[in-house]
Amino acid sequence: MTKDEAINLLKHHSFQHREYVGEKVERGFLGMLRPFRGELIEENYHEVMEIIQVLQSDFKEEEIHKEIVSALWALCYLSRLWGLEERGMLRRNHLISESQIEKLSEWVNNISYAVMMLMDGAGIDEAFHSYEPRNTEQGKPKS
Repeated sequence: MTKDEAINLLKHHSFQHREYVGEKVERGFLGMLRPFRGELIEENYHEVMEIIQVLQSDFKEEEIHKEIVSALWALCYLSRLWGLEERGMLRRNHLISESQIEKLSEWVNNISYAVMMLMDGAGIDEAFHSYEPRNTEQGKPKS
């Protein structure tokens, strides 16, 4: 995945893309939550973590492109607001199970932690220490 592809995909996952239609918008990270269809799509989590890996050098720069920060902030904030907050739409309406809340919380925490650590100058191993890639034969993300 190229850097441009990663940014484009991130924008779809976070409802930040100009084209507000398509499979990745409707079933992407935020799309799976609104409207919630009863399932968390693990592939979305792995794609977001792969995007962060592709963009890792950007997080070490003095200035990070606004579109990257905005997309990640929206993804984490809205996931928490809709799915994790007690008064959020999914919990308030009893649409999300306790196990799904735990899983979504873990995903959002790992995404937030990876970005924070990369921005703080940590290496990819530290930033991704809690992340388990979808294919365990792959091992940890490469720097």
